[in-house]
Amino acid sequence: MSYTAGELHGICGMMPAFSTPNASDITATETVDVENLEEGVDRIIKDGGVDMIATTGSFGQCYNLFWEEFQTLVRASIEVVNKRVPLMVGVTSANARETYQKIKFVREAGGEGVLVGLPYYDSLPVRDIPTFYRTISELFPDISIMVYHNPENHRVHIPVPVFRELVRLPNVVAMKDGRRETREFMDLHDIIQGKIADFVHILQVYPFYEMGAAGCWSYHIWQGPWPVIALRDAAIAGDTEKQRAIIGEMRAGGVAGRPSELADYVTMGPPRPPFSWIQAVPEEATKSAERARKAVAGWSALCEKYRPGVEARKAAHP
Repeated sequence: MSYTAGELHGICGMMPAFSTPNASDITATETVDVENLEEGVDRIIKDGGVDMIATTGSFGQCYNLFWEEFQTLVRASIEVVNKRVPLMVGVTSANARETYQKIKFVREAGGEGVLVGLPYYDSLPVRDIPTFYRTISELFPDISIMVYHNPENHRVHIPVPVFRELVRLPNVVAMKDGRRETREFMDLHDIIQGKIADFVHILQVYPFYEMGAAGCWSYHIWQGPWPVIALRDAAIAGDTEKQRAIIGEMRAGGVAGRPSELADYVTMGPPRPPFSWIQAVPEEATKSAERARKAVAGWSALCEKYRPGVEARKAAHP
């Protein structure tokens, strides 16, 4: 396998599926904007905004890319990342056979890791969860697997006891989580600690980093990574007061809604259908735009606050 659990830590950037200007048109094809993808990913790596990248989760629109668009995105992502940080390519599908085909393509394209969620058209019975991951693990022993735990979208909350079986799979090395309360998190880490690197939501960094989380995942970094970098650094330093302060500021409005390119950090492009259909209702479009502006303003203020300190530390320790 390519990555080990011990190598995966810090900020996992959940990448948008950079879209072309016409991507909101239901008749559009070939909607991956490769140039914006390359510029955005290169910038966030150079700014130190990520310790690893994961593509094509729900924010990365794994569910509404054509096969050809998926291939374009995978090739471009692998090329621009160029092994500078670990890259987990999202391969989740409602169809387990399609998941297999996606992983096969990722390996052929030179990828080393995949983000794998459960097939989600119907709820997968708990007894079949270990079987699904075991099958993938055995078919692709050279590919590192990151479990994508998203109960809302994948229709099942993976119970803690399932991980007694998952830790036996040597190439299951990480998990994107963030859906567990404190007691369950502790029980989980009694099983996975040192075997599966657990990435929690940015608002859970405190106290979960102190309790064993390897890092956090974020899609808001694509509006500017500095608040998340500051939070990561505070967690590594064990600065509880600063962690709580940053999380409090994020909760106050900085992480409301999905990220928007209104922040002018990278060019993400418009959402693909069906979500862009709201634009056809002027009143709703106006309300949506106002919410986006407020959220971006909140995040931009945090960037202005934390960027100087982050860049000063970077300059002092290049």
